[in-house]
Amino acid sequence: MSKKFSEIYEQSIKNPENFWQEASNDIFWFKKPTKILNKSNPPFYKWFEDGVTNTCYNALDIHIDQGKGKKTALIYDSPITGNKSQFTYEELRSKVSKFAGALKDQAVIKGDRVIIYMPMIPEAVIAMLACARIGAIHSVVFGGFASNELASRIDDSKAKLLVTASCGFEPGRTVEYKPLVDEAVKLANHKIEKMILFQRLGHEVKLNAPLEISWEEAISNAKDADCVEMNSNEFAYILYTSGTTGTPKGIVRDIGGHIVALKWTMKNIYNIDTNDIWWSASDIGWIVGHSYIVYAPLFKGCTTVLFEGKPVGTPDAGAFWKIISDYKVKSLFTAPTAFRAIKKEDPEGKFFSKYDLSNFESLFLAGERADPDTIKWAENLLKIPVIDHWWQTETSWAISSNCTGIEMMKTKYGSACKAVPGYDVKIIKPDQTLAKPNEMGDIVVKLPLPPGTFPTLWNADQRYKENYMTNYEGYYQTYDAGHIDDDGYIWIMSRTDDIINVAGHRLSTGAIEEVLSEHQSVAECAVLGIADKLKGQLPIGLVVLKSGVDIDNDTISKECVQMVRDKIGPVAAFKVVIVIKRLPKTRSGKILRGTIRKIADNVEYKVPPTIDDPAILTEIKEDLIKNNILKD
Repeated sequence: MSKKFSEIYEQSIKNPENFWQEASNDIFWFKKPTKILNKSNPPFYKWFEDGVTNTCYNALDIHIDQGKGKKTALIYDSPITGNKSQFTYEELRSKVSKFAGALKDQAVIKGDRVIIYMPMIPEAVIAMLACARIGAIHSVVFGGFASNELASRIDDSKAKLLVTASCGFEPGRTVEYKPLVDEAVKLANHKIEKMILFQRLGHEVKLNAPLEISWEEAISNAKDADCVEMNSNEFAYILYTSGTTGTPKGIVRDIGGHIVALKWTMKNIYNIDTNDIWWSASDIGWIVGHSYIVYAPLFKGCTTVLFEGKPVGTPDAGAFWKIISDYKVKSLFTAPTAFRAIKKEDPEGKFFSKYDLSNFESLFLAGERADPDTIKWAENLLKIPVIDHWWQTETSWAISSNCTGIEMMKTKYGSACKAVPGYDVKIIKPDQTLAKPNEMGDIVVKLPLPPGTFPTLWNADQRYKENYMTNYEGYYQTYDAGHIDDDGYIWIMSRTDDIINVAGHRLSTGAIEEVLSEHQSVAECAVLGIADKLKGQLPIGLVVLKSGVDIDNDTISKECVQMVRDKIGPVAAFKVVIVIKRLPKTRSGKILRGTIRKIADNVEYKVPPTIDDPAILTEIKEDLIKNNILKD
């Protein structure tokens, strides 16, 4: 490990207060913090507790103050509707302060919660920043999310107001939002006071006055609102993650730490400077969209792309290359599943050759494990570094990554590189002892967590403590499992519940999936452990083939089984591979392994609210019955 990175990392672990105080000098404060870290009540740590700032001021106003108001802040491109627009920092601030005034007109004040249930349109970003401007706490819910899920978020946050749109567009279909919102409002015990709805052209819906008003009406008489001074430890937002139990978990973000950490990451992790064009192909409903479509790039003062489209089908597998080429994007951040989709549709990369990607310097992947085969495919096609990095909704920024702005490190396929400055990552074994290099166990982070991570859960301090901070005293439990090698590289092999126990051997489903994804005909795959009377659990593989494969399924299954036996060994007792049409996923691209496992084990399951297409579950069930895994 060369000196530059190792020195910076060591400073961040040995003296976090100094390290983050220095980073905090890079943001705007109404009052600079003198108390950098309060450790008096673990696991509830407070960063920059006497600092006073404002999220929106750091995203917009500061750049205008510095004479960069004419610079492009946001590029909107919607291949689904054909709409395109660009906003300078001045234009964006003008729209944000106007909508912030509209929120004030509806009696929204500092600390009130506002739910934003929107498609990928500029108004969604404007609504988020407008909340930040006046100190309201936004809770963005993925547009098109099920009514009961939206209702549970209304109830938990006790939101005063809901901002929505008439519809969202998916390839080939329109998702009408109003019926979903109406149903949610009816289901929720807590009653919102007002709804502001953005009418999409050609999809206008009827509004019921006075409770519901249009976006246009809301801003028609609104006055521009200024930034409100906020204490560093007040909350910027709540982002709900679907808990496995009933109530969703409200991850909260404190204002000061959020601005400091996210701004720091843009240069240090992603090597982005103020004159660069940055694109995060995610959705604002997810953490990646919060951190890396909206906040971090605007804190940095660069240009960010908001894309209303998909990697394939809007209109084809060249959609990503077109955006990168059109806007001279320097770096793209997306989920591995997006690249697997492109690889499946266009394995030869024919679309790629149509575009000029001379400005494109790096590709970052996160959201789930990037299989080595996908990384190698992308590297061969793009001829640029492809970087798998790892983080969570809870942290809001990377726990491990190749920090390209500090020093480029070599790629190890299958690893998410090293712990990022600020994170002291360890592996703990089931017997509570620290693992040696290359020993598998639960991945944990020594407390305190760095700034920008979650200080607690919304109105649920006890749940925060019990869920995350009690299993391993003094550590945050990530619920990911894996190992750290001799060079300090972190290998995330699976979620803790994806470790399977085959006749006493602990095996990672991620390791088996890695082997399957190397088969030349396999586009993507999932491995799950199903209950077995003799061995406890047995692994089965589900594989989706690339377009244009004409080998029969039986041959592919046999070859896959042989590959696993060769690379992992007979200990895996791996005998079953089923070729399927598609895998069930969440809208953000995570494969729903737990749900497939429940179907295979014939136990009761709930259709996950985040699922992209529930019909896939029926297809999987039929495939499992056909292959005698599941008895009809």
